[in-house]
Amino acid sequence: MSETIYNRIAMLRAERGISRRQLAEALGVHYQTIGYLERGEYSPSLHLALRIAQYFDVSVEVIFSTGPFPRLGERPA
Repeated sequence: MSETIYNRIAMLRAERGISRRQLAEALGVHYQTIGYLERGEYSPSLHLALRIAQYFDVSVEVIFSTGPFPRLGERPA
């Protein structure tokens, strides 16, 4: 069973013009943590996941998933 947590942090940052460093400062984490999260090298704690969702003003499910997100423009199967 895979323990990978997929996320859309990079996409949300790009849409809103926010750097890794800016997001990290807003969340009170090191900027490298954001990179680790985006690359799937680190799974966030529930607390951090909720704070990220709150920062972007979306539900946690919009950002995080236990399965890969469909590619943009791809229709669900």
